[in-house]
Amino acid sequence: MFARSLLRWPLLALAAVAGTLHAAEANIAVAANFAEPIKAIASVLEKTTGHTLKISIGATGGLYAQIKNGAPFDVMLAADTKTPAQLETDGLAQPGSRFTYATGKLVLWSADAAKVDAQGNVLKGDGFRKIAIANPKTAPYGAAAVETMDKLGLAASLTPKLVTGESIGQTYNFVHTGNAEIGFVAMSQVLEGGRLKGGSMWVVPQNLYGPIQQDAVLLKRGANNEAAKALMTLLKSPNIKDLIRSYGYDI
Repeated sequence: MFARSLLRWPLLALAAVAGTLHAAEANIAVAANFAEPIKAIASVLEKTTGHTLKISIGATGGLYAQIKNGAPFDVMLAADTKTPAQLETDGLAQPGSRFTYATGKLVLWSADAAKVDAQGNVLKGDGFRKIAIANPKTAPYGAAAVETMDKLGLAASLTPKLVTGESIGQTYNFVHTGNAEIGFVAMSQVLEGGRLKGGSMWVVPQNLYGPIQQDAVLLKRGANNEAAKALMTLLKSPNIKDLIRSYGYDI
């Protein structure tokens, strides 16, 4: 028995080496709101398959422009549905590969624990100088913020106070660093383990903005990339769906 056990070790070692030799890397374009979840997902992917991800974070519109201009991405995780659909129309995505991996939620957030009340009434007062939003032309969360302000009838009073980030990531940084006292950001950016990491927030009622459905799509360049295909499969798994929910998304 002992001799047989010893014989197994070289075989296991060879299997591990073989797995490493066949590991692939995928270049993925990821909407800024999903920056934290994708790090955790990439770790799971590497541990379970050996495949690795090279992650580029940005506004959905900006990432789309890069792909149109030939950027070497294998997968796109967008913050909307129309951009992946457009990539299919453009002939840049694998037909039939698109699916919704998450539905995002908008929050009004401040790094100050006493600044934002649970009803969002802070928006109606003069207790802040600047409010941050993402660029509504390129970032779906920015468009949702504009829609929210319009429906609340506060667009005219808030517009002079707006600070606009190129992505929801930059918008979060404006608030986190105090360059804006409050800002509309993604819930995923301020939660950790399902709880608020710090500061104060108002969860914007979902009747104030259209659903932020977020689609993934396999790009033509990634059609034969094993890491890209493995990621698309992993995003549909029950455990990863639970992980995504822990950041405040609906699935």
